[in-house]
Amino acid sequence: MTRIDAKFADLKSQGKKAFVSYVMAGDPDFDTSLEIVRGLPAAGVDIIELGLPFTDPMADGPAIQLAGQRALEGGMTLDKTLALAAAFREQDDTTPIVLMGYYNPIYSKGVDKFLVAAKAAGVDGLIVVDLPPEEDAELCIPAQAAGLNFIRLATPTTDDKRLPRVVQNTSGFVYYVSITGITGSAEADAGDVAPEVERIQKASGLPVIVGFGVNTPEKSEAIAAVADGCVVGSAIVSKIAGGAPVQEVLAFVKTLSDGAHRA
Repeated sequence: MTRIDAKFADLKSQGKKAFVSYVMAGDPDFDTSLEIVRGLPAAGVDIIELGLPFTDPMADGPAIQLAGQRALEGGMTLDKTLALAAAFREQDDTTPIVLMGYYNPIYSKGVDKFLVAAKAAGVDGLIVVDLPPEEDAELCIPAQAAGLNFIRLATPTTDDKRLPRVVQNTSGFVYYVSITGITGSAEADAGDVAPEVERIQKASGLPVIVGFGVNTPEKSEAIAAVADGCVVGSAIVSKIAGGAPVQEVLAFVKTLSDGAHRA
């Protein structure tokens, strides 16, 4: 059982939904980023999604693209991202960390080396958005063999024919992208999301977390109410981009997590 599995079991026993937060590693700089990440559990975050900065993102909207650029300009790398995760683990051995990004930096490092380093750093799961199920042998299967969850994205265009293939080797949870578009570009609608979540739950047998388009405490509560939880990224990243002090960022995160936990 991974930390992710244990977290969902614990939440289920309490009758609670999960709140997942996304932050870009190294934004606006390593030390500030680490301070924010260390403060997330106390702000009610159940699972931390740690963005891996990359020069050519495909699914990310302007807020997260700019966060990645700021991190890269500050010297952030894959190895430093893993170092940040390891530094977080020195103080917290229970909150799951999911590394979210693209395959290129992992491929450049070498899959075997990366998996050893990620496991040693305390990473629990991976979301690699540009590796479809047809490429499972590249990273998904080796990652699961190494004890890391491999979390797949499903979208509004993932039909009943495609869905079984998408969830076949997925573990931990399924990330449902609530809109057809990039992060931060539209708002999620609970009425549209609910039947899709149910369909994915039946196909996968896994918790379904909904992201893209969740940006307020009210939206967090509404979306978590029809899923196993929700994830907020762009709204948090935008606070960081605006130069908000760490405690202000964490206070905002707390309002979002409170919303999800009310569901």
